[in-house]
Amino acid sequence: MSHLPAGELEPQDSGQAQSLGRLTAQAGTLVSKTEVTKVLAASAQLTGAPKAATTPATASTPPAPPPVYLNPLRAISDLIPQRVDMGVDFAGSGPVYALGNGVITNAEGDNSGWPGGGWITYQLTSGPAAGLVVYVAEDVTPTVQVGDQVTSSTVIAQMYNGSDGIETGWATPDSSTAESELTVAGGIGGDGPFPTEVGLSFDALLIALGVPAAPNDVPVMSGYGLLPSNIPAQWSGLS
Repeated sequence: MSHLPAGELEPQDSGQAQSLGRLTAQAGTLVSKTEVTKVLAASAQLTGAPKAATTPATASTPPAPPPVYLNPLRAISDLIPQRVDMGVDFAGSGPVYALGNGVITNAEGDNSGWPGGGWITYQLTSGPAAGLVVYVAEDVTPTVQVGDQVTSSTVIAQMYNGSDGIETGWATPDSSTAESELTVAGGIGGDGPFPTEVGLSFDALLIALGVPAAPNDVPVMSGYGLLPSNIPAQWSGLS
């Protein structure tokens, strides 16, 4: 066997090397094609797979906040507005609700200071009138007790068809009588003159909640007495 310099092959060996090189190249080509085939097959499976249904994104609308106050006379049958005096007078019968969140401060059915004897008061604890005291008086029977927590869904009294109807309005901070009797409000009691500014304020609130206006609540007319600074004259943002 002849010896050739390093790096050189005999012709026969050179042919074998060339054949081996071609086989290696072909093998590499086969491997590459096999891998490509696998990749294409996998891609086809992914492309052909059913896609989950997508829902277009939409801007969510936040729920409307609940009303601050609700019409307290909404369930009265044959409700008839009568007049504005120290508060607002009505005829009719049925359940009387609280305006909104509050705490009962009086619940009397035999108060001698009011015709019919009813005297129910509660202090509002939320909304633009928070801290003010509301009264419902005359032909009403209380269905609550002092200290009860109430909401606009709470029936606080039953109005009955008596000769006096009901009166509802702003009470004094100590829940003892109508706000219009205070010196700061003009000191107007049951003998008038009417309508009072305090009564017109409460009627404005009731009107904003959907209660019909009293006949003597005329927009161009001023009331008697004064409206204390802690009582709003106009009402907005109630619902």
